[in-house]
Amino acid sequence: TAISIFFLSKLKNITQFEEELRQNVGSADHLREAKRLGFSDPSIARIWNTTERAVYDLRMKENILPVYKMIDTCASEFESYVPYFYSTYGGSENESVVTDRKKVIVLGSGPIRIGQGVEFDYSTVHALRTIRAQGYEAIVINNNPETVSTDYTAADKLYFEPLTTEDVMNVINLEKPLGVIVSLGGQTAVNLAQSLFDRGVNIIGTDCQAIEKAENRDAFDALIKQLHIPNPKGVAVTDMEAGVKAAAQIGYPVLVRPSFVLGGRAMEIVSDEEMLRHYLKTAVEIDEKRPVLIDRYILGKEVEVDAICDGKQVYLPGIMELVERTGVHSGDSISVYPPYSLSCRVKERITEYTEKLGLAIGIKGLFNIQFIVDKNDQVSIIEVNPRASRSVPFLSKSTGVSLVDIATRIMLGQSLADQGITQLRRPEREKWYVKVPAFSFAKLEGMDTYLSPEMKSTGEAIGYDKTMNRALYKALQASGMKLQNYGTVLATIADKDKDEALPLIRRFYQLGFNIEATEGTAKYLKEHGIRTHALKKISTGSNEIPNALRQGHIAYVINTKDPASDAAVDGAQIRQICTEYNVTLFTALDTVKVLLDVLEETTLTISTINA
Repeated sequence: TAISIFFLSKLKNITQFEEELRQNVGSADHLREAKRLGFSDPSIARIWNTTERAVYDLRMKENILPVYKMIDTCASEFESYVPYFYSTYGGSENESVVTDRKKVIVLGSGPIRIGQGVEFDYSTVHALRTIRAQGYEAIVINNNPETVSTDYTAADKLYFEPLTTEDVMNVINLEKPLGVIVSLGGQTAVNLAQSLFDRGVNIIGTDCQAIEKAENRDAFDALIKQLHIPNPKGVAVTDMEAGVKAAAQIGYPVLVRPSFVLGGRAMEIVSDEEMLRHYLKTAVEIDEKRPVLIDRYILGKEVEVDAICDGKQVYLPGIMELVERTGVHSGDSISVYPPYSLSCRVKERITEYTEKLGLAIGIKGLFNIQFIVDKNDQVSIIEVNPRASRSVPFLSKSTGVSLVDIATRIMLGQSLADQGITQLRRPEREKWYVKVPAFSFAKLEGMDTYLSPEMKSTGEAIGYDKTMNRALYKALQASGMKLQNYGTVLATIADKDKDEALPLIRRFYQLGFNIEATEGTAKYLKEHGIRTHALKKISTGSNEIPNALRQGHIAYVINTKDPASDAAVDGAQIRQICTEYNVTLFTALDTVKVLLDVLEETTLTISTINA
């Protein structure tokens, strides 16, 4: 195995003790030793064929609890008390000094992964500041070393622990706080709310009942029906045949996704039954405990709001409009504040729905809603997140409103009126603020760069200015995109997108770009009067496209795909080569439109200066 004998012996010890544990079900002595060896409550419950709660109750009865050791930040050079702790069952002295102050625990977002981590760190840190300012002892539980919330100066105490019911309860049993805030650490923290509540923990802010209304599909559907708010027709299914039947009734294309996930993980637009069966068989686990949501896919503008509710009133600081249409995850979309193409009627409808939902769900603090606006200005609800979202930092900076501070004060008992907030609809600012996603495709080997309902961005940049195009230019440049107003554009466009792509490629041509394209796209462009150099497909054995990308003269690649097409394999190879050679790639035509707006304004400005 090439594994050292030392480590093999340690693994052997674990497996041997696991067998011993299996033969001594319910033994307190064996439970104590299992904890010392690092077995979690769920693991022990599985071995004993019982519930996690039963193992937890036995630990409490036998007083089998961890102690907390301080992480030495001074390398033993001198004695110091740094409130930065980790748990162990291998000692007797507890180095965490418990005070008699009123305290509040905030759950962070756990391990870093796309869609969750640093995005929620902003909310966690700002909440800790507010809690401390209000005179409470602020305690954070998080185990992501990349975040600011795991800097031991951010809170009065930091417990560097996994975000699991077991580990959080161990801290709660030691500290005995007034309660726990779960709505600032993304889906990881929210998913712990019910199990903590079942163990008698006070959930501060939005409670379990409200979370259930927003995240349980049946409860949410019943609520919006009662409020007369439209949403895409959908259903939760627990087996493949039920999913196939539901999709046929709803009508293809459908949007499918697991329930209770963040970042659009495993979310996909499915165009036919064969594709749906493949998805349900390979992409997700589906059973009674893990339903899959199937929704009618509506093509339209995506709009997002972050709002604050105190149980009586709803404060809406601003509305964000996303550049990319539905089908691209909101975290991968360019977001603009204030909205640039929404009518007053649509804004009023969004405001009305936001207020209704915040009050009806029972939100106490921050919540996020995503809307679809179709071509007829019909507003529908995609989903409500009963927690802080990744767009909170952007909207806070754009509007000048500290959303987390206001929301945290509400959780601690102050209403909006108590905080002097009487204007519940904040006027739009005169400047434009644009958030552009940043990607790490070059560092994430094997990830397809095609934008989809599953989030892939790993960061973001903000630009602001008095004109939207100038703000866009700043944000695009800051995100790492190479902006060139000369060179060659390589187009490889799916048949379903050719009509929409034509005027965009014509705009590049009019700006002086050379146009190259795969054979089918080139034929279409030539038929419509655009001089185009045709390149042979990779699947024919030709190296024309890879060589063109490697030579460095291609400024932009526009690649859209039809999942059912044979060209999908070629497209994946083109996207991979673009990543390897740092060629700017677009897979969403909406993004191409805003790039052209920027390039045309830049070219016009340069021409004016030269004149």
